[in-house]
Amino acid sequence: MNYLVAVLPDRIQVEAAYLALEKESIKSTILGKGYKTADEFGLIDPKEQAKKQVKLMAFWLIPFGFFAGFTFSVITGLDTFAWAGEIGNHVVGGLLGAVSGAMGSVFVGGGVGLIAGSGDALPYRNRLEVGKYLLVVQGSETITRQATRILRQFEPENIQGYGDS
Repeated sequence: MNYLVAVLPDRIQVEAAYLALEKESIKSTILGKGYKTADEFGLIDPKEQAKKQVKLMAFWLIPFGFFAGFTFSVITGLDTFAWAGEIGNHVVGGLLGAVSGAMGSVFVGGGVGLIAGSGDALPYRNRLEVGKYLLVVQGSETITRQATRILRQFEPENIQGYGDS
């Protein structure tokens, strides 16, 4: 399945483009104010996905980090924190391991993507937030090529094709 996404500045243009595609029997979907939202269409918010992944990773890595830090402290017998005593040293080692697990969940779980942003979904969501409209065509390569030719007449701000591999 191939996708074609065109960004149009206002409702009048997106409706005209939609009707031109409909005239050629090409089905499309309008996203924007008064039409489908990005969530209804299934445009994934990368920040939400990253948050879910970080939480899932933290669920496993923080306890594992505590156990690993505690075990390391017991095995090595290091007296790093003299004020804490023998048991306290092991607990502090476990807490440091848990902190390492939390950092690992952020880096491995997608926290970097949460901070830096990634993928094409975010720019499309941002355009929807400022009042622009998206026109999405799903179909074979032939249909998306034909739709591209039709949509270019409307001078979209951006037109991008995607192939589903």
